[in-house]
Amino acid sequence: MAKNLTTPPWNTTDIPDQTGRTAVVTGANSGLGLATVAALAGAGAHVVLAVRDTTRGEAAARTVRGSVEVRRLDLADLSSVREFAAGWDGDLDLLINNAGVMNVPEARTKDGFEMQFGTNHLGHFALTNLLLPHVTDRVVTLSSAAHKFPGGTRIHFDNLDLAGAYSPMTAYSQSKLANLLFTLELQRRLTEAGSSVRALAAHPGWAATNLQSHDANFLRGAFLRLGNRLVAQDSRAGALPTLYAAVQDLPGASYVGPDGMFETRGAPTLVSRSAAASDPESARRLWTVSAALTGVPFPEPAAVASAATA
Repeated sequence: MAKNLTTPPWNTTDIPDQTGRTAVVTGANSGLGLATVAALAGAGAHVVLAVRDTTRGEAAARTVRGSVEVRRLDLADLSSVREFAAGWDGDLDLLINNAGVMNVPEARTKDGFEMQFGTNHLGHFALTNLLLPHVTDRVVTLSSAAHKFPGGTRIHFDNLDLAGAYSPMTAYSQSKLANLLFTLELQRRLTEAGSSVRALAAHPGWAATNLQSHDANFLRGAFLRLGNRLVAQDSRAGALPTLYAAVQDLPGASYVGPDGMFETRGAPTLVSRSAAASDPESARRLWTVSAALTGVPFPEPAAVASAATA
């Protein structure tokens, strides 16, 4: 009697040949970012590690087999974002907006924005729009299941910095909701511009990285560290949804996460987002506000369309 054969879960061995392609991964000197770099470089891509600390970035790059380089990028400083983008020359097949901070004490970016919203959303918003004339394939932005937490039910347009009402988890959830709304509106604008570039989002489930190591609340931080040991996937497994979104033929605005219980772990698959993350009106409003705050507009449609067909 023949055995039932099942398809093995999608893994890095399923990544198509990336030879000749160039990718940028933000926050790439550890954790999910470094695992993403290793997988793409291992498949033949040339990968740029966009990192705040180039010394740590160079050390990380030495652990990767394949074609890699390190460039400085501080997403909490818009002048650094502009400098990085201005130094880019040539095509960019894949931009992966991976970097982020989580549940940190109240702080401000160099430009005065709340640190989590400013880094996780506004920094990537500016970077993406500045690089879009070079992007030929897709933009993948990391969100989180935390966008479904109570703090992610809406964007606090009347108080984006949560001044006087700061909560680390609310700020984080808001920033992750912003990542999904950004992806939604970016895809709408790309389609309207006649570009074949796709915008997608992903989340890693619960992955054991150093992201949880700076929690503003000691008890919550201790719980997260314990969860890293008992529940979480490792960074290589946590990077799979990002890689799946980066190389699979998926519709624009797709959202990828693990297929296991509560999307904490498992093989990558298309997952759902909250109603708040699916609201096109909020997505448009967030885009308008973000462009005003950063001073970075969506590129001229002709520039975006031509890059995609280069």
